[in-house]
Amino acid sequence: MDKQAAKRRIDELTKEINYHNDLYYNQDDPEISDFEYDRMLRELELLEEEYPELKHPMSPTEKVGGSAGEKFSPVTHAVVMESLHDSFSHDELRDFDRKVRDSVPNAKYVVEPKFDGLSVSCEYKNGVFVRGSTRGDGTTGEDVTDNLMTIRSLPKRIADAPGFLEVRGEVYMSFPSFDALVRRQEENEEKPAKNPRNAAAGSLRQKNAKITAERALDIFVFNIQQVEGVTLNSHCESLDYLKKLGFPTSFYKVCDNIEDVISEIERIGDNRGSYDYAIDGAVVKVDDFSAREILGSTAKYPKWAEAYKYPPEEKPTKLLDIEINVGRTGVLTPVGIFEPVLLAGTTVSRATLHNRDFIEEKNICIGDTVIIRKAGEIIPEVLSVSEHEKDAVPFEFPSLCPSCGSPVSQDDEAAIRCTNTDCPAQLMRHLIHFVSRDAMDIDGLGPAVLEQLSGEGLVKSPADLYRLKAEDISVLDRKAEKSANNLISAIEKSKQNELYRLVYALGVRNIGLKAAKLLCENFETVDDIMNAKAQDFEKIEGFGGIMAQSLENYFSLESTRELIAQLKELGLEMKPSPQKASGGIFEGKTFVLTGTLPTMKRSEASKIIEDNGGKTSSSVSKKTSFVLAGEEAGSKLTKAQSLGITILTEEEFLNMLK
Repeated sequence: MDKQAAKRRIDELTKEINYHNDLYYNQDDPEISDFEYDRMLRELELLEEEYPELKHPMSPTEKVGGSAGEKFSPVTHAVVMESLHDSFSHDELRDFDRKVRDSVPNAKYVVEPKFDGLSVSCEYKNGVFVRGSTRGDGTTGEDVTDNLMTIRSLPKRIADAPGFLEVRGEVYMSFPSFDALVRRQEENEEKPAKNPRNAAAGSLRQKNAKITAERALDIFVFNIQQVEGVTLNSHCESLDYLKKLGFPTSFYKVCDNIEDVISEIERIGDNRGSYDYAIDGAVVKVDDFSAREILGSTAKYPKWAEAYKYPPEEKPTKLLDIEINVGRTGVLTPVGIFEPVLLAGTTVSRATLHNRDFIEEKNICIGDTVIIRKAGEIIPEVLSVSEHEKDAVPFEFPSLCPSCGSPVSQDDEAAIRCTNTDCPAQLMRHLIHFVSRDAMDIDGLGPAVLEQLSGEGLVKSPADLYRLKAEDISVLDRKAEKSANNLISAIEKSKQNELYRLVYALGVRNIGLKAAKLLCENFETVDDIMNAKAQDFEKIEGFGGIMAQSLENYFSLESTRELIAQLKELGLEMKPSPQKASGGIFEGKTFVLTGTLPTMKRSEASKIIEDNGGKTSSSVSKKTSFVLAGEEAGSKLTKAQSLGITILTEEEFLNMLK
């Protein structure tokens, strides 16, 4: 790779890794697996070694990925909570061993499991737990003392304790606790947690400690950060001391050589399925503390430790059946039904097969043995067919809708759709979307209640929701008079919603929440929208031809116009969106924000711009007035420079406000 290509790739990787760091550490909502993330980080490290002059000043290879959030008070760590360098092969472990033995020829190692949870620090004074904090960026974390107090296995008082003790541990959610949480969330018609790690991180960072207590979190303590009045010479000695004090610790093994280390790592990996908690690897640490002093650390990693990361689990299972689900826009989606298999900590028995092309490309037949894994350790996916059932017959997509029996057709997007707009399956999913939080936000109208209302023939369109009476609802199973009245109140309250919520709730193809908001900032009433043409919609910045045509097609339908008329008659106010500030210093100016700003979030900067009459856009064009750029700004900055657009730092932006 030449230098120019290397620069492009370093820029791409830096931007992408920072994006995934934010999702994983700060939002507890990762999109990719740890394995995929670690591969990207390793690629960046190798490129930076080859071209050190191209390394970004704040490269993700030099810092822990998280940051201290705003929900909790910040805590500055007296001892930096370092991250670990990763290995993905036995040869990389042997390289680590060679580097260690160059300085410490007789090194011994301690091998432990690597837990998949949230790293925390716990401080004790005279044996009393006084403060707990998250790792954050390694230097500054968040004070989560109250939440850590709810973890039963974490000692709150220690007998025969030193004057001061700080320990490091990993908060996790066991598989049984995770399954119980998901069941409760599904019963309450809430969005279920994605995996145990996300559930643990989200639970620990709740503002209400009562919620944390309900989640049954647990902890393993694996390190002493600071201790007064006690001399410890090795890691295994410190682990034994922690256990003696009453801390929950995990198993470990001391090894004299790297081959024994590799054998122990393989043993731990082979037993992953037998633990009731998630691990994503094993950790190798030099045992002797004086040897660690000799080896030292880099800016991000200790040189005396290495993490070995296991690849994502892939397991075979039998495909028992293929169901066809009908979505709210009529798209038929095949879903595979499998013999249940434990994968990345949860039992998997269903996974989408996407579409007809996916099934045909992989030659999937019912009865086949297939290999499945979790993409990003979250979403189950079928990788391949490992064995065909004898006399297997390729799956044929239905020519009739399984919900209503109407013919299906393939559109320009290669999607197969039911042609019946009154299809019951489409109605149900449309209703679920209509009442959802970002749409009409009708509290209490979950899928189970909607199923009952539809089954009783009380609701056949969104308009019917506004014709319901308390007595209609109270006759349904498990619906008392009080809950029926509460539901009617929630329905009545939704009549006061702004127009953009209704537009989004209607489920126009290619029109999401942001597009609905933009539309209603440019068209004040629903009549204005119904009377407009595609070319009128295309004038909205950010709207393309497909979105514009979708709007014209939908709002020109007689059925749409009839529904809008009914909703008006039933009292929906369809309030116009608040007018953006005018006459401010940014009136008529369009900003594009890119990169990480030093002291404020981009959402905060966007609000300041809009409050002062300006607007923001997600893409740079000749119409862009300014680009507000922070650290790790990427392609948007480059394009702005090529177009000669004024680039602002945060300081320059704030000075403009003065």
